[in-house]
Amino acid sequence: MPGLWGARGAGAPEGRRRRVSAPRQSRRVTAPRARQRASARVPFAVLCVVAVAAVLGAAGCGAGGGATGGGALEVVASESFLADIAQNVAGERFTVRTLIPPGADPHAFEPTPKDVAAVVGADLVIINGGGLEGPLLDTLKNAGGTATMVDASAGLTTRTPRPGEPPLAAGQTDPHFWLDPVLVETYVANIRDAFAKADPAGAAAYGANAAAYAAKLARLDSWIKAQVAQIPPEERKLVMNHASHGYFADRYGLQVIGTVIPSVGTSESPTARQLGDLTAAIRNSGAKAIFVEVDENPQLARQIAAETGVKVVTNLLDHSLTPAGGFAPTYIDMIKYDARRIVQALK
Repeated sequence: MPGLWGARGAGAPEGRRRRVSAPRQSRRVTAPRARQRASARVPFAVLCVVAVAAVLGAAGCGAGGGATGGGALEVVASESFLADIAQNVAGERFTVRTLIPPGADPHAFEPTPKDVAAVVGADLVIINGGGLEGPLLDTLKNAGGTATMVDASAGLTTRTPRPGEPPLAAGQTDPHFWLDPVLVETYVANIRDAFAKADPAGAAAYGANAAAYAAKLARLDSWIKAQVAQIPPEERKLVMNHASHGYFADRYGLQVIGTVIPSVGTSESPTARQLGDLTAAIRNSGAKAIFVEVDENPQLARQIAAETGVKVVTNLLDHSLTPAGGFAPTYIDMIKYDARRIVQALK
């Protein structure tokens, strides 16, 4: 089945402020990292040994790839938005847990022993795929246990960056499919099929839940189109802190003028030349704002804004929900929140 593979085995693999208007060389700008690590660095071997010991010493952990004996599935999703999507498919049959906490960067997350233990004890582990989880994926695959990995984006094809956007490296994928709600319908189908395979008794419920949620996604798509229609066509220009919003721009008729971090990930640092080129592109295009996510460092964006006179819009969510009592505790709430922020800044 597309999007599924077994994860088995017990082993584990191992600034300064500066002006950018007239760069004269291509040295790296040594600004603080765009995002913060979500947890302290722990050697993978230690993680897995501790995790496996914890799971083996606990009673009733994990059903080993299926809801055997009438027990509910144990399911872990890598990101919080993915857990919410999956929960809508699961309904009341079980609770989907989140591995990466709200506000953490999935591109750079490093798991604790407790995190790895949750994976070892799971029946299914749902990932976004497309490279979003980075090195975390190797850790999950090699954590031990008998969890089945579910690639939620399986079957989707990466977009080709447009002029002004940073190019993809050979074999690289832009993993931000979920910022287009229509593409999330593929996530829903992959998750539905994985749940039905692991728990055949619930197949009808998963199918009905998936259909109901797909209808909500279609309404969300229509809502976003109506919001973006408030922006004058000549103002539909995005400058992002990293290359995250290509699918969103493609779906809703916006243009990505450029990005501060020249990558779909967050680990790269721009050169002075790249920042100078972005400054020129902003001036030439008349773009109004630079958009920065909640867990990104806005320092370079603010430096460019000071050069160009544009505003910096911070605290987009994109990769993460808020906690349950917050203003965006679901995927649909998150997308609506970000869409409102973008529209308010550009209209």
